[in-house]
Amino acid sequence: MSTLRTPAELAKAGLIAPEQVPGIARVADRYAVAISSAMADLIDKADPNDPIARQFVPDTAELATAPEEREDPIGDLAHSPVEGIVHRYPDRVLLKAVHVCPVYCRFCFRREMVGPQGLGTLAPEALDKAFAYIAGHPEIWEVILTGGDPMVLSARRLAELMQRLSAIEHVKIVRLHTRVPVVEPERIDEALIAALKACGKTVYVAVHANHPRELAPAARAACGRLVEAGIVMLSQSVLLKGVNDDPDTLAALMRAFVETRIKPYYLHHPDLAPGTGHFRLSLDEGRALVAGLRGRISGLCQPTYVLDIPGGYGKAAIAPDTVAERDGCQTVADFRGRRHVYPPAES
Repeated sequence: MSTLRTPAELAKAGLIAPEQVPGIARVADRYAVAISSAMADLIDKADPNDPIARQFVPDTAELATAPEEREDPIGDLAHSPVEGIVHRYPDRVLLKAVHVCPVYCRFCFRREMVGPQGLGTLAPEALDKAFAYIAGHPEIWEVILTGGDPMVLSARRLAELMQRLSAIEHVKIVRLHTRVPVVEPERIDEALIAALKACGKTVYVAVHANHPRELAPAARAACGRLVEAGIVMLSQSVLLKGVNDDPDTLAALMRAFVETRIKPYYLHHPDLAPGTGHFRLSLDEGRALVAGLRGRISGLCQPTYVLDIPGGYGKAAIAPDTVAERDGCQTVADFRGRRHVYPPAES
C-alpha cells in the first residue's frame, strides 16, 4: 500500500467512513495529509480511539481554532535572520532545507509551513545564503537539520548538505530531527547512512515517536542500523491527549526507546498550533504524568518535559522552579530567566 493522501484514499482504506469524506476534505484543504503504509498498517480499525489513528487521520476538530493558538507558535520566524535558518540559541541553529514530511501529524506545530502548500524546499540561492550565515557565525557549534523532515531527501541530496557542513570548521555537531526511521523504515539503507556520515562530524539523530506501538520490529531494525553505524540516537515525543497521556503508555514508550538504544530526550508539551486544542493537556496534568515516571521506571527512561514558550522565547523545562502560579495565572521562566504568561490570552 502506498502513502494515503486524500480523503477518498482514507475512506477506501477503511480509516474514515464514507460519510466523513466531505468534512475531512475541508481539513485536507487547509492542512497536509499523508499516512505512510507502515503507520496505516499499525492502526486498529476496530478501535475508534486508536492512538496511531489519532496522530495521523484528519479530524474535523482541526477546523476549530482557539484564541491563544497561532500560526507560528514557537516563533521560528522571529528568529530567522535568513530564509531556512532559525537562530534562537547562541550556539546552535536550525537549518530547514525542506518543508515536506513522509507523514503529517495532526498536532504539528509547523502545520502552516509544511506540506504541498507550505514553504517547500529551499531554492539553491536561499540554501547558499543559509550556509553563508552558518559559516559567518563562529559561535554556531551545532546545526540541526529539520523542517519538514530532512530524511525525505534523497541520499545524494542529503550527502550534499552534510558535505557542505563538513567544510565549516566551527560546526562540530550535526543533529537531524526525523520520523523516517519509524514511519518509512525501509529508507534507512546503506546509502542514507553513508550520506549521514559524509560530513565527518559527530552526528545525532533525534527520532519522533509518541506511542510504543510505533516502535514496531521494522522501526527497531531501522534504528539498529543507524546505531550500529555509530550514529547516536535520541528521542522526541509530544505529550498528547488520547495518545500517551497515561502512566502505563508513557512508561512503555520510554522503555521501548531504551530497548531500541535510543536515549529519551525531550517530551514536549503540545504547542499552540491552530486546530490542535483537542490534543492538549494542562501543564499541571503533564507535570503529574511526568512525576509519576520517577521511581516507576529506570533513570535511563526519563525524558525532560519541556514547553516551547509561545513567541519564540525558547524551551523551558517544566519543573517546580520554572512554573509559578499567582492569582490563578501560570507563568513560565525562559532560559534567560524572563517570565511569560501561559497560555497567552490570544495570538
